[in-house]
Amino acid sequence: MRNRFCMFYNLAHMKANFFLGRLFFLFICCFFLINPYLLNAAILLDRVVALVNKEVITWSELYHLMEREASDEMKSLDEEERMAIFKKSENAFLERLIDIRLQIQEANRLGIGVSPEEVDEAIENIKQKYSLTAEALEASLEQEGITFEEYKETLSEQIMMSKLVNQQIRGKILVSDEEVNDYLNKVEGTSVSQESYKLRQIFFNMPESDAMKKDVEEKASYILEKINEGEDFSRLAQEYSEDPSAKLGGDLGFIQKELLTKEFIDVLSDMEIGDSSMPFWTQQGLHIVKLEDKTSAQTEEDSKKEVKEKLQEEKFLKTYESWIKGLRDGAHIVIRL
Repeated sequence: MRNRFCMFYNLAHMKANFFLGRLFFLFICCFFLINPYLLNAAILLDRVVALVNKEVITWSELYHLMEREASDEMKSLDEEERMAIFKKSENAFLERLIDIRLQIQEANRLGIGVSPEEVDEAIENIKQKYSLTAEALEASLEQEGITFEEYKETLSEQIMMSKLVNQQIRGKILVSDEEVNDYLNKVEGTSVSQESYKLRQIFFNMPESDAMKKDVEEKASYILEKINEGEDFSRLAQEYSEDPSAKLGGDLGFIQKELLTKEFIDVLSDMEIGDSSMPFWTQQGLHIVKLEDKTSAQTEEDSKKEVKEKLQEEKFLKTYESWIKGLRDGAHIVIRL
């Protein structure tokens, strides 16, 4: 009797396990039928997409990088659209990952390391720069799908690569005074930058008679009153200005001082950034201007410094590209994407 009971119990147990197994299998099938992308991801998750010397780059690393660097607009797309765009960008991002891996390998070969203190210091600098608490930083990283440990590891790699590039390239870039002077002589207008003003204006054409000027002035006074009450200058320009810039909210962009009339210069000389002027006449008509920004004239020394930095950066980029090509030429790289 006991043997029969055991036999029936085992049979029932086997049937139950079989039934549960079937249910689980059907659940998995339905889950991935509903989410085909997840099935694809599960298959591709650890697929090797490139071999760099003896190190592999996986599909998950590649897509993790693209997810991290996706714009807010890209992240707002649905999964299918985003993955379609990622698919088109795979090759470009893989090339970047290969370059990063080669630089880390070269840094390790040269014995260039990064201490935990250096990483902590970099994190503190980032927190101070963006006025973040430790909790706010971690919350921001979590929102981006990055753990704090992953962030520290990435930061460590960035510091290591920066040290390597500074040692191997940037520290060796030299630009002579002769090169700077040659550049200034060849490129017209770069020797000294002129003082300039970023302006918006509300403009009324010169009326046909002096008698009509009073009407224009009254209209301008009414608009100035609105400005002083806090109404938006650009909106008022769109509504009232007779200048072609009206559709841009009166935006004139930056204008060099030497291109402005005496009337403009006299008005602007007493204005601070953010101020709006009293209405004033020129030969063209009546103006109200808002000073949004201004740049000071550069001295010759400042101009030379700016050109030197420009030439250094150009040399750096050219040398860096050549150096990366050298790393690639000396490496064993296999792409399986």
